[in-house]
Amino acid sequence: MYICKYIRTIVYYTEIGQGVVLVNVQKAIISIIGVDKVGIIYSVSKLLAEANINILDISQTILRDIFTMIMIVDISNSTVEFNILKENLNSLGEKMGLKIDIQKEDIFRAMHRL
Repeated sequence: MYICKYIRTIVYYTEIGQGVVLVNVQKAIISIIGVDKVGIIYSVSKLLAEANINILDISQTILRDIFTMIMIVDISNSTVEFNILKENLNSLGEKMGLKIDIQKEDIFRAMHRL
């Protein structure tokens, strides 16, 4: 598998090299920050799994007692519309005392371009 970051397409090669399948991947960036507690990763991952969203990359750290996490997720096959997903993540964040944000990758990149 080869990921082309400029085209945002994943190319799958067959075992015997007989073909290439191009799959359009829609990515989103999720950021989470709050006081560390048991179950943060579990709760967010469970919500994403229930919406058929795949986690492509994850980075988390705890600075003193502050939990921070960034996730890159594939929302291509999501069973939930993006605005509903955003509401669900905000709701989860409120219940857990966290700030959870999600942005589509193209918007995130446009906002953080130098």
